[in-house]
Amino acid sequence: MTRLELPKDIQFFSVADLNKRGYSYYLINRMVEKGMLRKMTKSVYENQLYDGDTSDFAYVNVFAPRAVIGLMSAARYYHLTTYLPDAVDIAVGNSMKVSSIPDWPSFHVYYFSQERYETGVVEGSEEAAVFRIYDMEKTVADILSYRNKVGIEETKEVLRNYLQLPGRDLNKLHRYSEKLGSEAILRTYLEVLL
Repeated sequence: MTRLELPKDIQFFSVADLNKRGYSYYLINRMVEKGMLRKMTKSVYENQLYDGDTSDFAYVNVFAPRAVIGLMSAARYYHLTTYLPDAVDIAVGNSMKVSSIPDWPSFHVYYFSQERYETGVVEGSEEAAVFRIYDMEKTVADILSYRNKVGIEETKEVLRNYLQLPGRDLNKLHRYSEKLGSEAILRTYLEVLL
Protein backbone atom coordinates (compact mmCIF):
# COMPACT_ATOMS: atom_id res chain seq x y z
CA MET A 1 0.00 0.00 0.00
CA THR A 2 1.49 3.33 -1.03
CA ARG A 3 1.37 6.21 1.39
CA LEU A 4 -1.83 7.65 -0.09
CA GLU A 5 -3.94 4.52 -0.46
CA LEU A 6 -6.93 3.48 1.59
CA PRO A 7 -8.79 0.19 1.74
CA LYS A 8 -12.08 0.44 -0.16
CA ASP A 9 -14.00 -1.77 2.27
CA ILE A 10 -13.96 0.60 5.27
CA GLN A 11 -16.33 3.57 5.24
CA PHE A 12 -15.13 5.56 8.27
CA PHE A 13 -11.78 6.06 9.96
CA SER A 14 -11.02 7.74 13.25
CA VAL A 15 -7.85 9.79 13.49
CA ALA A 16 -6.48 7.07 15.77
CA ASP A 17 -7.25 4.40 13.11
CA LEU A 18 -5.41 6.43 10.49
CA ASN A 19 -2.45 7.03 12.82
CA LYS A 20 -2.23 3.27 13.54
CA ARG A 21 -2.09 2.67 9.78
CA GLY A 22 0.92 4.98 9.63
CA TYR A 23 -0.76 8.15 8.37
CA SER A 24 0.54 11.34 9.94
CA TYR A 25 -1.62 14.43 10.29
CA TYR A 26 0.19 15.82 7.25
CA LEU A 27 -0.79 12.79 5.13
CA ILE A 28 -4.37 12.88 6.45
CA ASN A 29 -4.64 16.52 5.36
CA ARG A 30 -3.20 15.62 1.94
CA MET A 31 -5.82 12.87 1.54
CA VAL A 32 -8.54 15.40 2.41
CA GLU A 33 -7.12 17.83 -0.20
CA LYS A 34 -7.05 15.05 -2.82
CA GLY A 35 -10.67 14.12 -2.08
CA MET A 36 -9.83 10.71 -0.63
CA LEU A 37 -11.13 11.55 2.83
CA ARG A 38 -13.90 13.87 3.98
CA LYS A 39 -13.80 15.28 7.48
CA MET A 40 -17.03 14.42 9.31
CA THR A 41 -16.22 15.43 12.90
CA LYS A 42 -13.11 16.49 14.78
CA SER A 43 -11.96 12.88 14.97
CA VAL A 44 -13.74 10.96 12.17
CA TYR A 45 -13.19 10.94 8.41
CA GLU A 46 -15.30 9.32 5.70
CA ASN A 47 -13.44 7.26 3.11
CA GLN A 48 -14.46 8.69 -0.27
CA LEU A 49 -13.05 5.59 -1.98
CA TYR A 50 -15.41 3.27 -0.07
CA ASP A 51 -17.20 1.01 -2.54
CA GLY A 52 -19.52 -0.94 -0.24
CA ASP A 53 -23.19 -0.45 0.50
CA THR A 54 -24.07 2.44 2.76
CA SER A 55 -26.67 2.84 5.48
CA ASP A 56 -27.99 6.04 7.03
CA PHE A 57 -27.64 4.26 10.37
CA ALA A 58 -23.84 4.15 9.94
CA TYR A 59 -23.78 7.95 10.27
CA VAL A 60 -25.40 7.73 13.71
CA ASN A 61 -22.21 6.11 15.03
CA VAL A 62 -20.18 9.01 13.62
CA PHE A 63 -22.24 11.95 14.84
CA ALA A 64 -23.91 10.51 17.94
CA PRO A 65 -22.00 7.37 19.00
CA ARG A 66 -24.01 6.93 22.22
CA ALA A 67 -27.38 7.35 20.49
CA VAL A 68 -29.84 4.52 19.96
CA ILE A 69 -31.96 4.21 16.82
CA GLY A 70 -35.62 4.14 17.72
CA LEU A 71 -39.22 5.08 16.99
CA MET A 72 -40.16 5.07 13.29
CA SER A 73 -36.61 4.36 12.08
CA ALA A 74 -36.54 1.22 14.22
CA ALA A 75 -40.10 0.34 13.12
CA ARG A 76 -38.91 0.57 9.50
CA TYR A 77 -35.88 -1.59 10.31
CA TYR A 78 -38.18 -4.27 11.79
CA HIS A 79 -40.60 -4.01 8.80
CA LEU A 80 -43.43 -2.82 11.06
CA THR A 81 -44.34 0.12 8.85
CA THR A 82 -44.52 1.19 5.24
CA TYR A 83 -43.84 4.78 6.32
CA LEU A 84 -40.49 6.06 5.08
CA PRO A 85 -39.05 8.46 7.68
CA ASP A 86 -37.49 11.67 6.36
CA ALA A 87 -34.83 11.51 9.08
CA VAL A 88 -33.24 8.92 11.35
CA ASP A 89 -34.96 8.88 14.76
CA ILE A 90 -32.34 8.63 17.50
CA ALA A 91 -32.61 8.67 21.27
CA VAL A 92 -30.09 9.94 23.77
CA GLY A 93 -30.23 10.35 27.53
CA ASN A 94 -31.51 13.62 28.97
CA SER A 95 -28.03 14.61 30.15
CA MET A 96 -26.29 13.87 26.84
CA LYS A 97 -25.48 16.32 24.09
CA VAL A 98 -25.42 15.79 20.36
CA SER A 99 -22.94 18.44 19.33
CA SER A 100 -22.97 18.17 15.57
CA ILE A 101 -25.80 17.07 13.31
CA PRO A 102 -25.11 16.44 9.63
CA ASP A 103 -27.11 17.97 6.80
CA TRP A 104 -27.51 14.47 5.43
CA PRO A 105 -28.80 12.18 6.67
CA SER A 106 -30.87 14.31 8.98
CA PHE A 107 -31.64 13.16 12.52
CA HIS A 108 -34.65 13.64 14.78
CA VAL A 109 -33.16 13.66 18.28
CA TYR A 110 -35.33 12.51 21.19
CA TYR A 111 -34.14 13.10 24.75
CA PHE A 112 -35.24 10.17 26.91
CA SER A 113 -35.13 9.70 30.67
CA GLN A 114 -32.23 7.46 31.69
CA GLU A 115 -34.56 4.49 32.28
CA ARG A 116 -36.28 4.84 28.89
CA TYR A 117 -32.92 5.42 27.15
CA GLU A 118 -31.24 2.30 28.63
CA THR A 119 -34.18 -0.10 28.29
CA GLY A 120 -34.30 -2.56 25.39
CA VAL A 121 -31.05 -1.67 23.61
CA VAL A 122 -29.74 -4.33 21.23
CA GLU A 123 -27.17 -4.44 18.44
CA GLY A 124 -28.42 -4.21 14.88
CA SER A 125 -26.70 -4.30 11.52
CA GLU A 126 -27.46 -3.12 8.03
CA GLU A 127 -25.09 -3.29 5.09
CA ALA A 128 -21.65 -2.92 6.72
CA ALA A 129 -22.94 -0.83 9.63
CA VAL A 130 -23.34 -2.09 13.19
CA PHE A 131 -25.38 0.16 15.48
CA ARG A 132 -27.39 0.36 18.68
CA ILE A 133 -31.15 0.03 18.19
CA TYR A 134 -34.14 -0.64 20.44
CA ASP A 135 -35.58 -4.13 20.25
CA MET A 136 -38.93 -4.61 18.57
CA GLU A 137 -41.10 -4.51 21.70
CA LYS A 138 -39.35 -1.42 23.07
CA THR A 139 -39.85 0.24 19.67
CA VAL A 140 -43.59 -0.45 19.80
CA ALA A 141 -43.83 0.77 23.42
CA ASP A 142 -42.01 4.01 22.54
CA ILE A 143 -44.21 4.60 19.50
CA LEU A 144 -47.29 4.22 21.71
CA SER A 145 -45.84 6.78 24.14
CA TYR A 146 -44.93 9.20 21.33
CA ARG A 147 -48.05 8.53 19.22
CA ASN A 148 -48.90 12.25 18.97
CA LYS A 149 -45.48 13.03 17.46
CA VAL A 150 -45.33 9.87 15.35
CA GLY A 151 -48.92 10.04 14.12
CA ILE A 152 -52.01 8.09 15.14
CA GLU A 153 -52.35 6.21 11.82
CA GLU A 154 -48.65 5.29 11.84
CA THR A 155 -48.99 4.07 15.44
CA LYS A 156 -51.95 1.85 14.52
CA GLU A 157 -50.09 0.44 11.52
CA VAL A 158 -47.03 -0.41 13.63
CA LEU A 159 -49.07 -2.11 16.34
CA ARG A 160 -51.26 -3.97 13.80
CA ASN A 161 -48.19 -5.28 11.96
CA TYR A 162 -46.52 -6.23 15.24
CA LEU A 163 -49.58 -8.21 16.35
CA GLN A 164 -49.49 -10.21 13.10
CA LEU A 165 -45.91 -11.40 13.65
CA PRO A 166 -45.59 -15.05 14.65
CA GLY A 167 -42.56 -14.34 16.90
CA ARG A 168 -44.06 -11.42 18.83
CA ASP A 169 -43.61 -11.33 22.61
CA LEU A 170 -46.72 -9.72 24.10
CA ASN A 171 -45.50 -10.33 27.66
CA LYS A 172 -42.34 -8.34 26.94
CA LEU A 173 -44.40 -5.59 25.28
CA HIS A 174 -46.64 -5.40 28.37
CA ARG A 175 -43.60 -5.25 30.70
CA TYR A 176 -42.07 -2.40 28.69
CA SER A 177 -45.39 -0.55 28.50
CA GLU A 178 -45.87 -0.89 32.25
CA LYS A 179 -42.30 0.22 32.98
CA LEU A 180 -42.51 3.21 30.61
CA GLY A 181 -45.99 4.38 31.52
CA SER A 182 -47.83 3.44 28.32
CA GLU A 183 -49.75 0.40 29.54
CA ALA A 184 -53.17 2.14 29.48
CA ILE A 185 -52.51 3.33 25.93
CA LEU A 186 -51.49 -0.20 24.88
CA ARG A 187 -54.66 -1.62 26.41
CA THR A 188 -56.81 0.92 24.54
CA TYR A 189 -55.16 0.19 21.20
CA LEU A 190 -55.43 -3.57 21.75
CA GLU A 191 -59.16 -3.25 22.45
CA VAL A 192 -59.63 -1.33 19.21
CA LEU A 193 -57.43 -3.59 17.04
CA LEU A 194 -58.45 -6.97 18.44
